[in-house]
Amino acid sequence: MECPFCAGDGGEVVWRDAVLRVVLANEAGYPGFARVIWHTHVAEMSDLPETAREHVMRAVFAVETAQRTVMSPHKVNVASLGNMVPHVHWHVIPRYRDDVHFPGSVWSAPQRELPQAVIAERSAWMPALRVAIVAELERIPGWPG
Repeated sequence: MECPFCAGDGGEVVWRDAVLRVVLANEAGYPGFARVIWHTHVAEMSDLPETAREHVMRAVFAVETAQRTVMSPHKVNVASLGNMVPHVHWHVIPRYRDDVHFPGSVWSAPQRELPQAVIAERSAWMPALRVAIVAELERIPGWPG
């Protein structure tokens, strides 16, 4: 079975460096849902050298900070599961009390419907989120360019 993160970007690339990329995942009903994806096929974070792990987590924290700044979510979920795609990647997901699955995970059973107007309002923040993600990543000391 071919790995989707080796075969493709896994979303709209917002940032890329020599070892990882940050993408907006375009998950239905979840504007701002991002992934931080290691370029090469590695199954577990502990397979990476310590400096690489730190690099990944700095990127995750930068995305979370950008989401909080631009989108003001009630919570940000950060998850690295890899059960379906065993390739190092982190989901960074802005969450709201009114989202379809809250308080469960985005992969749990739906709890309610969310009006399209709310999704459209949150989608309108995507240009500012893209800019904010890049700005946060560029603030990281020693970020490789």
